[in-house]
Amino acid sequence: MTYVIIGNGVSSIGAIEGIRRHDQKGKIVVIGAEDAAAYGRPLISYLLAGKIGADRLALRGDDYYTKNGVDLKLGTTVTKVDAAKKTVETDKGETIAYDKLLVATGGIPFVPPIPGVQGADIYSFTTLAHANTLIDLSKSIKRAIVIGGGLIGLKAAESLFDRGVAVTIVELAPRILSAGFDEKAGKLAANRLKNVGIEVNCGVTAKEIQRDKNGRVKGVLLTDGRFLESDVVVVAIGVVPHSAIAKEAGIKVERGIIVDAKLMTSAKDVYAAGDVAQAIDQLSGEHRVVPIWPNAYNQGYGAGRNMAGAKLPYAGGLPMNSISFYGLPTISVGVVNPPEGDTTYEVHALLNEEKETYRKLVFRDGRLVGYVLVGDIDKAGMYTAFIKFEMQLDGKAKDKLINAGPEVFLWPAELFDEKWNPEMSKAAR
Repeated sequence: MTYVIIGNGVSSIGAIEGIRRHDQKGKIVVIGAEDAAAYGRPLISYLLAGKIGADRLALRGDDYYTKNGVDLKLGTTVTKVDAAKKTVETDKGETIAYDKLLVATGGIPFVPPIPGVQGADIYSFTTLAHANTLIDLSKSIKRAIVIGGGLIGLKAAESLFDRGVAVTIVELAPRILSAGFDEKAGKLAANRLKNVGIEVNCGVTAKEIQRDKNGRVKGVLLTDGRFLESDVVVVAIGVVPHSAIAKEAGIKVERGIIVDAKLMTSAKDVYAAGDVAQAIDQLSGEHRVVPIWPNAYNQGYGAGRNMAGAKLPYAGGLPMNSISFYGLPTISVGVVNPPEGDTTYEVHALLNEEKETYRKLVFRDGRLVGYVLVGDIDKAGMYTAFIKFEMQLDGKAKDKLINAGPEVFLWPAELFDEKWNPEMSKAAR
C-alpha cells in the first residue's frame, strides 16, 4: 500500500500517525512545498517577536520521518492529480503512483483587490518564510500597517511591535477577532493593545495603498478619508483553502474540498484534511471550513486511519480561538455570536472592566454551545467539555454552570459510562 500526502503541516503529521496506528508497513510519501519539515505555524509569531529561536518550531524530532518510514520530499510542488490513474505529478518532473491520497495543502493568504496592493513592500504572515522576511525587514523599517484584525493580523502586529516597529491595525469589522469575539470582548482586547502602544482602528479599512515615484509604499488611504504613513503593509485578512489542485482534478470543491464522514472526497481513495477541507461541523451539522490547529490535526489523523482501512467517522470540528494580548488571555469556542433575533439561543454574560475579565455563555436546547472567556480562562477546558460532549443540562445544573462555573459534578453519570466505560454502559442497557 502506498500513501501519498500533499502538504507537510500539522494535518500531515496527524495523517502519518493515523496511518501508522493501523498500518506499520505501507509506504508513505509526503510532498511539501516549503523547504522546512513540519513546524508549528502558531509559533512563527513568537519567532518574529524574538521570543523563541527557529529550533523551537519543529512539530516532531529530527528522526520522526525516518522512524515512521516516510519518504519526505521538501521544496516540491504537486502540479497535477490524476484521480483516474491514481498518480500525482510534481514540479521536479516526477510521477508518483498512490493507492490512497491525502490533500492537505492548507490555506493561502487572501489578498483583496485594493488599489496599490500589488508591488513592493506588501507582505503576508502565514509561513516561516514570511516570518523570516519580516524579521529582516524589522531591522530597517519604522512603521507598519496591518490590514486585518483577525488572529493572523493581531499576531503579526504584536510581533512587529515587539521588534520596535510602530504598528497600526485597520479592521473593517466593528471589533477585532470579530468571528470569535463580541463587542465587549473585542473592546477589552483592543484596549490592552492600545495601552501598550499598538494603534487599533475598527470599522475602517484600506481604500488605497499609495506609492512614491519609485513604486515604494508611502502609506495607506483609509475608507474614512485619513491617510496613514507607513513603510510596509502586512495584508492579514485571512486565508482561503488552497484547493486548486483538487478542483483541476475534477474533485468537488465549494469553499473548500468537500469530504464525507470518513473524510474522503468525491474521488475514490482521495481524502482531504485541514484548512483545505470542508468537513462536518459538530455543532451545526453542516460542512464548513474551520481553519484552526486542533481541527487540522484531528482531521489528518482521522483521514490517515481511514486511508489505512479503519472506516471510522470523523466526529466533527469545533470553531475555537485562543490568544493572549500582552498578558490578557482569551479563548472562544463554539457559537459565540448567535444570529440576531434567534430566540432559540440563551446568552449569559458577565463583564468586569476594572479587572479586565469577561465571561459569556451561549446555550441552546439545554446545552452549552459556545463561550468566550477574557482575563480568567482557568476553566476553559471544562467549558469546552460541556460543548464537545453535548451535555444536556437541567435547570438546576444550568444555573450552577452560570452562577458557580463548571465542575465535573455537573456531568451526567451516563457520560462517564458512554465515553470511558462503554462495557458498563452496554450492560446497563
